[in-house]
Amino acid sequence: MADEPIIKVQEVHKWYGNFHALKGVSMDVQKGEVIVIFGPSGSGKSTFIRTLNRLEEHQRGKIVVDGIEMSHDVRNIEQIRSETGMVFQQFNLFPHLTVMQNIVLAPIQVRKWTKQKAEEIAMQLLERVGIPEQANKFPGQLSGGQQQRVAIARSLAMQPKIMLFDEPTSALDPEMIKEVLDVMTELAKSGMTILAVTHEMGFARAVADRMIFFDKGEIVEQGTPEQIFNSPKEDRTKLFLSQILRH
Repeated sequence: MADEPIIKVQEVHKWYGNFHALKGVSMDVQKGEVIVIFGPSGSGKSTFIRTLNRLEEHQRGKIVVDGIEMSHDVRNIEQIRSETGMVFQQFNLFPHLTVMQNIVLAPIQVRKWTKQKAEEIAMQLLERVGIPEQANKFPGQLSGGQQQRVAIARSLAMQPKIMLFDEPTSALDPEMIKEVLDVMTELAKSGMTILAVTHEMGFARAVADRMIFFDKGEIVEQGTPEQIFNSPKEDRTKLFLSQILRH
């Protein structure tokens, strides 16, 4: 079926001890859809995005990614992870490897590509994120914005169908945020399926198909950027937006 969602989440619950972090979250994501997830700290949005590739385990409910159900089966988890790129707040690059070595590591090991093929694709991706001249440097020699762009290139090297971003700009200095958002915007416009947890409302306004507001482990409201910014229905959404848009 052509219109089968690429991600299906049904009634997902997650507890940390007695703390109920996700309270019955459900959503469908269509192929090529760009979704921005936003909400206050501790609202469950990062936990949620991390359940989609099993960095966090959900205790109840069902998650299906590209037709594969997330289960305890390691093969299912590995299959889902190979289709899903993830970029975090911290860049998680190997400091002792060059930019190029960081990017080619997984495709050579997991996809069994030749070194030559992996390096050719890595260079194309470094061009795409705007830093081909940094290929032979070590992460410590780069700015935070450059490191985050390397992290994005590294995720893209596995040719994922879905990209997950967990607050990718929150650890960056203000002048570096734009260069990372520019890369994310280009990805969004290329047809990649993207779920991004971010407070960058300009990015959301420009490229999101849908915005989803989380609070206290639940989806409070969702809609197009136009609906969310111009006529939010829920008081919690209005309050949060008024605080975040003042800055």
